[in-house]
Amino acid sequence: MKLSDCTALIRSKNAGPFSLTYDIMFSKRELYEHVKASGCITAAKLADVIGCNSQEMKFFVCDNALAFKFTIPRLHPAGDPADADLHGGQQFAPLMDIEIPPYA
Repeated sequence: MKLSDCTALIRSKNAGPFSLTYDIMFSKRELYEHVKASGCITAAKLADVIGCNSQEMKFFVCDNALAFKFTIPRLHPAGDPADADLHGGQQFAPLMDIEIPPYA
């Protein structure tokens, strides 16, 4: 199954003008625990999908919120003429297709 099939919300947004933050949130604890145990969501794997350096990523596993969160530096500051996504709200799309083992 795809990550988008088992989450309540996947989003990205600015975390100031120089950083993007991503949230992967679940509404059911059992699905969150399944994805967490699968090892499919790690800093290294997310960096590979997003195309960034995992050493620059701040990655958090938030059990109390049933969420994974991470922040990365923006390629261009928000509002820069080379920036194609002023609010950072379109950057989450590659995360949706991460493959997760089937949940029984």
